[in-house]
Amino acid sequence: LVIPGGRAPEYIRNAPGVADWVKAFIESGRPVAGTCHAGLLLAKAGVLSGRKCAAYPELACDIETAGGTFIDEAVVIDENLITARAWPDNPQWMREFIQAVHHNG
Repeated sequence: LVIPGGRAPEYIRNAPGVADWVKAFIESGRPVAGTCHAGLLLAKAGVLSGRKCAAYPELACDIETAGGTFIDEAVVIDENLITARAWPDNPQWMREFIQAVHHNG
């Protein structure tokens, strides 16, 4: 599962069933990647508690309010969750995500 950045997560987090679907995917152990504002959807899904997460820097408060630890790095890997700050980090998180998919596929 790849959760896009930009404003999309802000809107889809409130769509019926989406947060539950993301939570189920995380709990399945399959790789999940999120970049930029994906942290908003991850927070809504309730999957950040006790996890490290990169996101767009202005979301640090949202990540921490959801029980996560905001890390300002290009890519952060916490078990099956792979997160990044924004589009400039795409090469790094995509590389890690592809490796995770191959490892878990």
